[in-house]
Amino acid sequence: MIKHPVVDLNLIKQIRNQKNISIEEMSTAMGYKGYQGYYYKENGVRKMSAEDIAKISSILAVPIDKLFFKQ
Repeated sequence: MIKHPVVDLNLIKQIRNQKNISIEEMSTAMGYKGYQGYYYKENGVRKMSAEDIAKISSILAVPIDKLFFKQ
């Protein structure tokens, strides 16, 4: 069975908080009109796309591979 990479949502939230970036600021930086667009993704209600992960990596200034669980 092939293991697919899984986004570490808790790590993303932790890094965002360490950098003092609010949900509202993150949503705006990702192009959403309201905070819910990003909030639902960070909390696992909606799935993140590859484009979302690339944007988050850029905004948080961390390598993309750091945003995934290590297997």
